[in-house]
Amino acid sequence: MTHEENLNMDKLLKLRDVIEMTSLSKTEIYRRMAKGTFPKSCKLGDNCSRWKQSDIQAWISKQVSHG
Repeated sequence: MTHEENLNMDKLLKLRDVIEMTSLSKTEIYRRMAKGTFPKSCKLGDNCSRWKQSDIQAWISKQVSHG
């Protein structure tokens, strides 16, 4: 993996990006987070949560390999 690819893997994603990547609803994302079956978000402020792109991509890969 190149340095550029590595930087892109650690991009912080908004909820709408996570929804688009996973095809899950907002409710389902938070439900799975509460159960511990989805990556936790990073709190950046009172009303600001982001997900690491690398965490979401790893979760997607795991779903594909187990699906």
